[in-house]
Amino acid sequence: MVLDWYSHDAAAVHPLLVVLLALAIDAAIGDPPRLYERLPHPVALFGRAAASLERRLNLPERGDSRRFAAGMFASLLLIAVAAAAGYAVQWGLSQFRYGWIAGAAVASTLLAYRSLHDHVRAVADGLDRSLADGRAAAGHIVGRDPDSLDGHGVTRAGIESLAENFSDGVVAPVLWFALLGLPGLFACKAINTLDSMIGHRDAVHEHFGKFAARADDAMNAVPARIAGLLIVVAAAWGRNTRAGDAWVAMVRDAARHRSVNAGWPEAAMAGALGLALAGPRHYAGTAVDDAWMNPDGRAGAVGADIHRALGLYRRAAAALGVLLLAGMALA
Repeated sequence: MVLDWYSHDAAAVHPLLVVLLALAIDAAIGDPPRLYERLPHPVALFGRAAASLERRLNLPERGDSRRFAAGMFASLLLIAVAAAAGYAVQWGLSQFRYGWIAGAAVASTLLAYRSLHDHVRAVADGLDRSLADGRAAAGHIVGRDPDSLDGHGVTRAGIESLAENFSDGVVAPVLWFALLGLPGLFACKAINTLDSMIGHRDAVHEHFGKFAARADDAMNAVPARIAGLLIVVAAAWGRNTRAGDAWVAMVRDAARHRSVNAGWPEAAMAGALGLALAGPRHYAGTAVDDAWMNPDGRAGAVGADIHRALGLYRRAAAALGVLLLAGMALA
């Protein structure tokens, strides 16, 4: 592993302990809102830089091939800058005896366990008040048109976002952090942010964002499958979840999803909860005819299903922690 947080007594702290501490800090406090009312979040700063570069390079008068080349250049430049920034922070912290603790705190700001949990729980809380409040809460975490969703659709959207972002926002950054330290984590978040900003199949981003979208697919290929397996394992712990059905749905349906990666955790989540997820939906007024994950499941999801999904999510994150502990024991 490349991760080496400090130069003093380096053998005393295992790199995976730093990863575990980062995950624990994120689970305990998440992103303190008062802090980020005063300071910009690192991802927000990166997003501003990406948006500025896109305005300069993604010019409509350019042909498709030139827009692709410009997008690839912009993406590679921003990913390299992010990785270099991660290396600089890691090197600086390595000069201090307890720099690894600060490193874990920095890393925790780029993990999404707590924020994802809170945002999805807000969907359930919103639906308890009214459909309009549920739609408003879902609008913060999903890309589809929330106003086109009924109560069941809002519920499914929240659960689908929980499953997909467990892979993108928790498992992938933890994995790349464990393998490559802060440079890997910073690069991972850069790729994920670029994909969310420009990796769209629309007239503006189809060519400019294609490289970023493919890079995100490659980066998340292994984490998505690990996330699906963690959900299967977590389903075996709960009384109201089914590990066998989660495994069957994941193996059978994941490849049918419109996303090459999202189908793995979504299908596992659908099977574990006995629900049908994904399926046809609308993005920016455009209908998307996606396949159902676990099509024999119940499509009429209700608010209580979100709480079941959140319990499964917490157990899957705990399983990820156990996996890190096992890595420490075996290394």
